[in-house]
Amino acid sequence: MNEYKLADFEAKFADIIWEREPISSPELVKICEKELNWKKSTTYTVLKKLIDKGVFRNKDTIVTSILSREEFYGRQSRLYVKETFGSLPGFLTAFFQGRKISPKEAEELRSYIDHFEK
Repeated sequence: MNEYKLADFEAKFADIIWEREPISSPELVKICEKELNWKKSTTYTVLKKLIDKGVFRNKDTIVTSILSREEFYGRQSRLYVKETFGSLPGFLTAFFQGRKISPKEAEELRSYIDHFEK
């Protein structure tokens, strides 16, 4: 998956799938008609875009995710940090600028770093 960004309408659509998967594409069309006021063609167009982005698959009219909601938004968050701040330390510097953290927060961050450190 190369593109980790979703437009607002794509995110709403993705949430519908993540909350109900596996879901048949005809059922997805009905739900989108009711909840998003979309026509059948709109549902299939947006589904194809998200399939092309590598988020979902549609096999034998059953739509399932390739990436879970958590995986997708984790990737999206990492991309945002990289594009906006250059690195995680750059993000943390901006985030904590002018702000002190409690000893408990500092310990939680140390623990988190220790857990994920290579």
